[in-house]
Amino acid sequence: MKTRKLGWTDLNLSNIGLGTWAIGGSGWKFSWGPQDDRESISAIHRALDLGINWIDTAAIYGLGHSEEIVGKAIRGLRDKPIIATKCGRLGDRKGNLFGRLKKESIRSEVEASLKRLKIEVIDLYQIHWPEPDEDIEEAWTTLGDLIKEGKIRYAGVSNFNIKQLKRVQPIHLVASFQPPYSMLERGIEGKILQYCSANNIGVIVYSPMQKGLLAGKFTRERVQNLSQDDHRRIDPRFQEPELSANLKLVEDLRPIAEKSGRTVAQLAIAWVLRHPEVTAAIVGARRPSQIEETVVAGDWVLSKEDVAAIEALLDRRQKASYQ
Repeated sequence: MKTRKLGWTDLNLSNIGLGTWAIGGSGWKFSWGPQDDRESISAIHRALDLGINWIDTAAIYGLGHSEEIVGKAIRGLRDKPIIATKCGRLGDRKGNLFGRLKKESIRSEVEASLKRLKIEVIDLYQIHWPEPDEDIEEAWTTLGDLIKEGKIRYAGVSNFNIKQLKRVQPIHLVASFQPPYSMLERGIEGKILQYCSANNIGVIVYSPMQKGLLAGKFTRERVQNLSQDDHRRIDPRFQEPELSANLKLVEDLRPIAEKSGRTVAQLAIAWVLRHPEVTAAIVGARRPSQIEETVVAGDWVLSKEDVAAIEALLDRRQKASYQ
């Protein structure tokens, strides 16, 4: 697989990383529904076999369950993948989530993550959300201390805006920035990507297939049959009138993908990787067959003609939101 250097660090990431949000399973607010742990482990092993060299997870995914599954999957491997996880997001017994960025909380979280993952050092440790905003400097200072202590190698941020990036950068250099980015979520285009490029901050984007909407597999019936605890049931993009417009976009994208013998899912991933500022895309998988399909997108360079055709479709889709 193609690899790209993560900003100023010495981490060389495959341009597709394995995302483990969905394998957290049920029982929390942003669940993707029930999940078979054996299939999760098989998906992780298959991703590594295919050349993916890093895994992205978070303490909040399944309230720790995702990290536990990653830990089981990599235990005993001679060549362990690069591990990226996150802190600052906690959940109560009812599955409700809240942000906490105090020093003591983060120190407790890193120890818990190390234990669940069964590793001695975390390669990339990220603040999951900048909430509460007033505590991001305290949290970032703590991550700098954890680097000095050898608990983590590099520190990154997720879901920050450009002002927040500028606030923490003088305290300790930001290694990576993890935002959502897809054909339906384009907020990072422009100034924030330019800032990351100018400051040699690696960019690893999540949800390039927009939670599966851009995978080319969804129908209205499938949305209606999602598990009751699958959070996508209440996601506005999976509800009308947005759902019909999004499904129409997918059908319009299909000929562009098929012209090159590709799938819509592969097209969606290749599209986010077209930016030189983007180091890698996080691609989720709940079973081996999913990562087998999407991993090949990392080698697809879209033509100028395809990019222009996609842009025209996205412009039409954007206008549909205002009708």
